Order: sequence, then structure tokens, then C-alpha cells
Amino acid sequence: MYAIVRTGGSQHRAEPGLVIDVERLPHEEGAEIELTDVLLVVPDGGAPLIGQPLVDGAAVKATVVKQGRDKKIFVWKYSPKKRFRRRRGHRQYYTRLRIDSITGV
Repeated sequence: MYAIVRTGGSQHRAEPGLVIDVERLPHEEGAEIELTDVLLVVPDGGAPLIGQPLVDGAAVKATVVKQGRDKKIFVWKYSPKKRFRRRRGHRQYYTRLRIDSITGV
């Protein structure tokens, strides 16, 4: 069984026992949360339930494993023959979730 959930402006495939990284959520480590923006649920051996846009009554329960920051990404801007060079760095915050169960199916 798996589900497609929407969080932080992106969509993620969630299966029980899977660990996923999502955009930062305002929860402490060890907290149990419920993701209610479920777009699709595919039960084992059954027909998929497709939301219009969300599946009614479906939720994904997860546990916050870690709050962290990703690797630094460098952005270079360069203009030839103009002596223009800029280097900027960015580290994205993330929340690591362990999917516990998919309910409401």
C-alpha cells in the first residue's frame, strides 16, 4: 500500500516504514504528525483511490525523525568581459519523516 501526499509545495510517495525528506515542518523531533493532503491511495491488490483533488478521509501518520539542513548549493553568476562574478550559497532546511501508517482507506 502506498499514497501520494502533498506537503511543502511538492508531492511525495509514502509507504509504511519509508523515510522521506520534506520541506521544513514546525514540529519537534519525535512528534507524531498527520498529513491530510492525500492525493492518491493505492491499496494492496485493490483499485487506486484518486482524489478530486484530495481523497476524503485518508491520512498518513508519520513520526519526525530529524530536523536538519541539506548540503550547501553554490550559485555562480558570471558575465564575460565585464569583470562581474558573484558566488552565493544556500542550505535548504528539511524535516525527515518516517511513515508509520496510511489510514482512512
